[in-house]
Amino acid sequence: MTAFAQVAPAAQPLKPIEKQRTSIVEQVLRMRSLGILAALVVLVVVTTGKNSSFLSSQSIRDLLLAASIVAVLAVGQTVVMITKNIDLSVGSVLGLSAFAAGSVMHGSPGLPIGFGMAAGIVVGVLCGLVNALLVRFGGVPALVVTLGTMYIFRGIAYFWAGGEQITADEMPSSFLDLGTASLLGVPILVLIAVVAIVATGIYLSRYRSGRDLYAIGSNGHAAELAGIAVGKRTLAAFAFSGAMAGVAGVMFAARFGTVDAAAGTGYELNVIAACVVGGVAVVGGVGTVWGAALGALLLTTINSALPVLQIDQFWQQAIVGALILIAIAADRIAAVRAAQQLRKRSAHVE
Repeated sequence: MTAFAQVAPAAQPLKPIEKQRTSIVEQVLRMRSLGILAALVVLVVVTTGKNSSFLSSQSIRDLLLAASIVAVLAVGQTVVMITKNIDLSVGSVLGLSAFAAGSVMHGSPGLPIGFGMAAGIVVGVLCGLVNALLVRFGGVPALVVTLGTMYIFRGIAYFWAGGEQITADEMPSSFLDLGTASLLGVPILVLIAVVAIVATGIYLSRYRSGRDLYAIGSNGHAAELAGIAVGKRTLAAFAFSGAMAGVAGVMFAARFGTVDAAAGTGYELNVIAACVVGGVAVVGGVGTVWGAALGALLLTTINSALPVLQIDQFWQQAIVGALILIAIAADRIAAVRAAQQLRKRSAHVE
């Protein structure tokens, strides 16, 4: 008697759970980026219809220059938020760094502008390290620490300034030229922002230490068990945020020429909003600098468009707040969908 063996069909390979979850997040981020671009197009079209000069070369130049400062701050903030922290002191660090750069240039106008730039960046790094040390060894949430240092750094700036301000005619023209010069028609400050965005984006996506930041934000305890130096990476993230705020401070001083202790006031909300709107999750582990840069461009465009559309300035803050809530809701929907997929996957495996 011949026995016929029944051959079962080959089982289909199962997709990794983590990859499936990442796919959902990537889809949401891609949709959000497209949404930001669509909102930008609609806003520009409507505003241009109201005032055709909105798309003039000078208006576009001013818009990009304003967005570049916010984008540089958002680059540093993104790195911190990915680790499930937040830095509320970036506006104050910008102001302190701008005044440091302006003071060096004002006190020693014969020095190369590199000394003024270095002074602003060093001040930013030091402020970032103060935040990092307090968060790491103080056992206090970053939100509370940076809320305190936001006022401390601002107080130092007011004490240093002594109620005075540094004006454009008190700084060398070589330093001020940094805020007006262009390369192939593109403002130097915009190119600085682009370099910061591209370099940080490549680092976060292609280098192990950059990917470690995402692991820390997703699950800090598991990252530590996996051998990731959580403390070291956190210190580096806050120091980097401070450095970016220092760079933004130098850009601010070069662009506006006049610097006082109040420089950078209110930038905190716009920077955090740019990150959140651009897809950087407040719960950590998700986001890109590309999205944060798009968010910075959108918010800057809104700020420029509202006066043209004759909309009360009060609505600027209301719109920013609404965008934050919408972005957080989108993150929550993505998290719920990812959890549902994980449960279905687990049930199927069992």
